[in-house]
Amino acid sequence: MDALDLHSRLSTALVLYLGLLGLWGIVLGLIGSGPTPSFRGALVVVEIAIAAQGLLGIVSWPSSGPPDAMHVLYGAALLLAIPLAASIVRAGSPRRTSLTLGLAALFAAGLAIRGMNTA
Repeated sequence: MDALDLHSRLSTALVLYLGLLGLWGIVLGLIGSGPTPSFRGALVVVEIAIAAQGLLGIVSWPSSGPPDAMHVLYGAALLLAIPLAASIVRAGSPRRTSLTLGLAALFAAGLAIRGMNTA
């Protein structure tokens, strides 16, 4: 299994994981709860996975050639989406923080899907 194949498989896992994180955050917000430590930990895990995804993409460049510029743009936006949302709602209410992070995770899942479509 080469780096490009791992890059492809990890992208599918990321979409599913981000979708579940999005639903989890929305449910937390709907019940009026702030982000739990488990939810915050899951966000850290997905950020590490997104960074690993980018590194796999960079490693696969020599064998597959450079990707489309939009593919790289979606990857960069994916890496920044959740941290940016977290920094914006840091001082907000717990309910708002959960909802915003959940929606950011769903937005990130959409970015990952678009990135897969431009590969």
